[in-house]
Amino acid sequence: MSEHKAAPMVDEVSDFEVLEMAVRELAIEKGLFSADDHRRWTEYIHTLGPLPAARLVAKAWLDPEYRKLAVKDGVKASLEVGVDWINDMPTHFGTPSDYCNLRVLEDTPKVKHVVVCTLCSCYPRPILGQSPEWYRTPNYRRRLVRWPRQVLAEFGLQLPADVEIRVADSNQKTRYIVMPVRPEGTEGWSEEQLAEIVTRDCLIGVAVPRPGVTANALRPIHPAVHPVQHDHGHDHG
Repeated sequence: MSEHKAAPMVDEVSDFEVLEMAVRELAIEKGLFSADDHRRWTEYIHTLGPLPAARLVAKAWLDPEYRKLAVKDGVKASLEVGVDWINDMPTHFGTPSDYCNLRVLEDTPKVKHVVVCTLCSCYPRPILGQSPEWYRTPNYRRRLVRWPRQVLAEFGLQLPADVEIRVADSNQKTRYIVMPVRPEGTEGWSEEQLAEIVTRDCLIGVAVPRPGVTANALRPIHPAVHPVQHDHGHDHG
């Protein structure tokens, strides 16, 4: 896997973003929740990050029995890294899709998993925090399922031709994180040391862990040259 500079994603206006704002305003108007509820939930979500998922992977690398549990029952394995998908929401409210089934996808030397949400932007926020902006772009969502090897190369991850790429499509009920292959050169490392190199991008599957790399690659978002135009019923006559 040679070094390869990541290419920028292209941003577009999506129908989902327009729909989310409309539904949110309607829900507030109908009294399902208040604008203050939405603010508090948003603030809480932005306190979350990928450390619990990184600890899950590091623990699985070190403990074969825990690795089996993580692959078999990601929700149960999450409890050991402090994430309760059913009961532990400090705000006591949130979107129903945050109470979902977590699946841990185990990579092998010949199989590489990568996660996307083709429908909108489903993401395991309680264990991974907020999704990066590029994950939500139509550019990533549409192209990854069609040309996964090319898209991964744009992230700087060039895989040998004999490595199978499996794309996991998240949805409202099931979300995914990737358990990458433990890299060489980490023999004798502690769980804390291993967790530092399991970045968010590794957990989505667009990167692999490497000793000394503890941050995600910067992914600039470029405006679309010809953005999708949405006709919302205006008379252009």
